[in-house]
Parts: sequence; structure tokens; C-alpha cells
Amino acid sequence: MIDLRLLHTLRVLHSEGTVTATAHALHLSPSAVSQQLRQLAQQTGAELLRQDGRTLRLTPAGRVLLRHADVLHAQWEQARADLAASGGGGRLTLRVEGFTTTMASLLAPTAHELRDARPPVRVLLHESDTRLSYQRLLADQADIAVLTPHPDSPTVDDPRFAQRPLLDDVLDLVVPVGHPLAGRRPVDLAQAAAEDWITPHHDQDRLIQALCAAAGFTPRRLHHSDEWPAILAMIGHGLGVCLVPRLMSVAGHPRVVRVPVQGSPPPFRRVLTVVRQGSEEQPAVAAGLAALRERAAVLTREPAGE
Repeated sequence: MIDLRLLHTLRVLHSEGTVTATAHALHLSPSAVSQQLRQLAQQTGAELLRQDGRTLRLTPAGRVLLRHADVLHAQWEQARADLAASGGGGRLTLRVEGFTTTMASLLAPTAHELRDARPPVRVLLHESDTRLSYQRLLADQADIAVLTPHPDSPTVDDPRFAQRPLLDDVLDLVVPVGHPLAGRRPVDLAQAAAEDWITPHHDQDRLIQALCAAAGFTPRRLHHSDEWPAILAMIGHGLGVCLVPRLMSVAGHPRVVRVPVQGSPPPFRRVLTVVRQGSEEQPAVAAGLAALRERAAVLTREPAGE
């Protein structure tokens, strides 16, 4: 009988590429990871991995085993859901990952609602980026991730994850009070082609560059910050403009104006909920997904100005 723990190590290795990265993701030592992989090869009687520079690559036999490992782990997640349903009652714990702009408007209110639900759910929030969220889900260090996918993210049909759209976070052009575009609703993004731009963190900056390129220009990027409050402060002081998601409120920044951008649809970033395949029916996960959908529905009805 193959140990599921060893199969899980193979799955994480396939995702991370190296023994060192796998050890970091699983909170193990590299020697422990290597030992588990050797044990798995011995139990299967097959060569599962080959060295390719500093990276370990799966052999054809390793890929066959990986497909079965994904199926077995999805079944294990479903078994956990069935066991929890048969046990009934008790306080539930849910670990939720999210990126910065989801914390105040989406995740904190959801955690508050779940704390007062029946049965109550204790929510542990953790801020992380997209890649880390997938990694922590796979390593069973998180139960739900709220994220925006990247070009190098797992595909929508990846057998390890169940990925569902949660909301489309529309991007507005934010300009200083008194700016010529401040009184126009909506505007073409190309009207900001001659502006100085303030760039946010890497993932959002990459999206902004793609949107500006589609509008026919390259933004003149003069200032940078990873923090939205700092970006809004710079905009308020007339240092430039930026495309800001609606999940980021500007209510505390009276010197800036949010201007909708034309488009059908307007520019947006898609926000997903991601869980391990097979875990959706676990009581805490199911409650969390339902509460997130309810909160997302409220946010999409709120006016853009705040």
C-alpha cells in the first residue's frame, strides 16, 4: 500500500521543481524530501524522477503515477467532507488566503460573518500573492485561496484544484482632483496616454501595461509603490495617474477622483476562488465559499465612487 504522504510529496515536487523548494513548501528538510521520494520509488518499483540540471523531471512512469496521485488526493478530500458531514456539530476552522486588496473589502467582512454563523466558523486569514496561494493550497496549509490568475498559473482544468470565478474587479482611472479628466465619465484609456503613471506591485503593473498596450500606448511609468494607500497619496499630490481596482476604496483619499473607463466590458481583473479538488463539500470550505459569493455579490452592487 503506497503512503499518500509520499504521493503528496511527488505532487509538490512536480509543482516546485527542486527538492529545496519542495522542502520549503512542506516545511521539511531537503534530506527528508529526498528520502520520501526514494521510498516512493522503492514502493512502486519504478524510476520516477531524473535529474535535469538543478531540476528533477518526472519520467513517463512518474507522470503516470502523478495522474493517479491527483485522483487519489481528490478522493481523500471528498472522504474528509463525508466524514465531517457524518460527525456533525462542533466549531469549524477555515484557512483563507487572499491578496492585499481583498482583505478589507472582502475577506475581513466574510470572516466576521462566518464567526457569527451557525455553526460558527473560525477563519484564519493570510495575505499572499497568487503563486504562494497555489503553493499553500497544494501543501494543505490553506483551504481557500482568493486570487487573480497569471499567465503562468495552473490552467482552469488542472486536476489538483477547483477554480471558480468569484467577481470581476473593474479598474478605474484614478486622477487628482481638478485633473482635466476628473469631470468626464467615462473616458477612453487612450486619453491618459500622455500622463505620468504610478506603477503598483508587479502583478497589477503587468496587467496595466497590457491594458495600455491594447489601448495603443505605453505608459510613462515614473513612480512606484507596492502599497495602494501610497499610490493614492502620490496621485492626490499630482504625481501621476493609475488604474485602481474597485476593491481598493478611495474613500479616505479626498484629493483623488475615480473615473470609469469605457469598454464593453470595461477593463477588469478576474478574481477566483481556488480550493483543492474534492474539498468543496467539506463543511468549513462550503460555508466559506458561500459566504464569499454573498459578499462578492454585495460588492458588485456598490457604487464605483467609494
